[in-house]
Amino acid sequence: MVDMTVEVAYALPDKQKIIALTVPEGTIALDAVIQSNIVDVFPEIDPQTAKMGIFGKAIKPKNQVLKEGDRVEIYRPLLSDPKATRKARAEKAKAKKEKS
Repeated sequence: MVDMTVEVAYALPDKQKIIALTVPEGTIALDAVIQSNIVDVFPEIDPQTAKMGIFGKAIKPKNQVLKEGDRVEIYRPLLSDPKATRKARAEKAKAKKEKS
């Protein structure tokens, strides 16, 4: 079996980490995250439930077979719903405009 190099990445506003590791061909994203031991650096990560992607494209970590050079990105939960934030901003602007 052929080995390949992949990366696992996670970032907080003040701390980032990219871990390069060698895995066998056919490795899935979830296994690469577990093998990287990134949870030792960021214990808040739950690899079983975390949202992940490869170069910004969402994946299903339990099904995604990695290719040479892939970077598995672990995404943090959103602090607020972007749709709700946009809606609130639009309503605020509308109310301000109606006052004028």
